Amino acid sequence: MTRPDADPVTGLPIGRPVAEAGPAPRPGRVAIAGRHVALSPLDPAAHGPDLAAGAVGPGTEALWQYMAAGPFAEPEAFGRYLAECAASADPLFYAILDARTGRAAGHAALMRIDPANRVIEVGNILFTPALQRSAGATEAMWLLARYAFETLGYRRYEWKCNALNAPSRRAAIRLGFTPEGLFRQAVIVKGRNRDTAWFSITDAEWPQVAQGFARWLAPANFSGDGRQRLRLHALNAPAITGAPLRRATRADAPALAALQEAAYAPNRAILGAEPVPLLVGAEEVLARHEVWVLEEAEELAGALVLDPAPDHLLIWSVAVAPAHQERGFGRRLLAAAESRAKDLDLSSLRLYTGETLARNLAWYARHGWTVERIEERPDRRLVHMRKDIA
Repeated sequence: MTRPDADPVTGLPIGRPVAEAGPAPRPGRVAIAGRHVALSPLDPAAHGPDLAAGAVGPGTEALWQYMAAGPFAEPEAFGRYLAECAASADPLFYAILDARTGRAAGHAALMRIDPANRVIEVGNILFTPALQRSAGATEAMWLLARYAFETLGYRRYEWKCNALNAPSRRAAIRLGFTPEGLFRQAVIVKGRNRDTAWFSITDAEWPQVAQGFARWLAPANFSGDGRQRLRLHALNAPAITGAPLRRATRADAPALAALQEAAYAPNRAILGAEPVPLLVGAEEVLARHEVWVLEEAEELAGALVLDPAPDHLLIWSVAVAPAHQERGFGRRLLAAAESRAKDLDLSSLRLYTGETLARNLAWYARHGWTVERIEERPDRRLVHMRKDIA
């Protein structure tokens, strides 16, 4: 973990400098297109009838149980509610539309907007039965988070809910939010006490959360009948069962780059080419792969870079800092990869290494890996290896 800076005058610990310290733009009334759903500024006239069909009348009470508004017995009162939502700038409401039919199936809002501190919250989430438990519901949350982080440049993205709302708390964890605790007796809603559970994602964490979303939403992750193969809850897990590793964040990028360079540079002369892990910068690695780091004495001792696929787990890189080599760290990282495969419900692991790296090949073989095939590339031959686990 990075040590805090010290004030040059008092010597007391202080926070790190913020690169973008000015205010972030406010979110706009924009349309955001996805594959399953599209987001559009809420329009009561255009979206009201579709939303009312799934959110008004008997049997819809549970949709509104933990919301500040509702339930609505008839469309007129619901229409007035939508008009108030559409007129609001904070919360700023978006309709969630089925990308195929264009029909509105829910709404969500960006709210408690704090441009000066680059903090924003997602809330007022209404999923009608047509949207619940669908890929579109998850994609809608991804589209809003991506808009906040990548388009607007916010540093902190919040999720808050009634502490009694167990489905919402589970959803926050599944979507990659980190729980931050409970605000007791935070507000009064519909005449009743509400303790509020807080969750957040930071901009440093977003690259790893975003690549998890991208993997889950990929068409290959769904079977012909629409069933998911890799679970988003598992993809966004903050830890590997039984392994002392943590998810890397953007703050780890400089140390990760230095570790990869130190660990792989000696292979250049043997390969006669640049090692594959050094062909990609650390920021891109964090955006494309799962990255797990092993620390010792507040230093990065090792890194495990993984690519989960629907039918196997690829080990893209296993790197140990030279000062920590020959101490069993590599074995610990390989064991962590096996545990990660089990967490993802995968029974096959794969990796590749240069054919001229005889020591690497022998090491993997001793740990139960077998050669699957040889790949000819213009500048090298890659040995693809496999290990199946129970």
